[in-house]
Amino acid sequence: MKKGLFITFEGADGCGKTTQMTLLAEYLNKKGIKTVLTREPGGKGLGEKVRDILLNYDGEVSDRCESFLFLADRAQNIDIIVKPAVEKGEIVLCDRHIDSTAAYQGYGRGLNLDRINMLNNIATNGKKPDLTFVFDIDVDTSMKRVGKEKDRMESAGIEFHNRVRKGYLEIARQEPERIKVIDASQTIEDIHKEVISILETYL
Repeated sequence: MKKGLFITFEGADGCGKTTQMTLLAEYLNKKGIKTVLTREPGGKGLGEKVRDILLNYDGEVSDRCESFLFLADRAQNIDIIVKPAVEKGEIVLCDRHIDSTAAYQGYGRGLNLDRINMLNNIATNGKKPDLTFVFDIDVDTSMKRVGKEKDRMESAGIEFHNRVRKGYLEIARQEPERIKVIDASQTIEDIHKEVISILETYL
């Protein structure tokens, strides 16, 4: 049986990653390739409850608590959704994963990156994505795309989101084989073409 692929979509809120994930799923399905869509936080079942807490809880949440909630959701997603599908030869597309925790909690919140990487490794049982797309866009544009109705993470402020963007680019610099950075200021169609072009080398 042919081994599946685990592909993650990363970037700032409003970068268009979810749109591109959906378009890629449609492309793969047309080619007859079985595709599973998931997200972090918020994979089906338990993950949906964790997502609601992370994005909508209106009380104070400590930075460490926030990190552990993301990690708990990640462990559930890997064990229940990602691993079984990949083992069946399917392609799993995931909206956010380990690099979001490093970018947002590490670079954005200033938590210890070595500790985050260690905890990510525990949560995923050492499983890393086969391919990661980072959709890069300037903070002003991403915030305009998000609009006025922002969740708890989106409301963290310009300086925070600038640190997150720099974090993503630094992570990509460290892992160029896995992580491909795409200019998200392009048209949806041009970005989709670039995603397909990169993916074809993995299929």
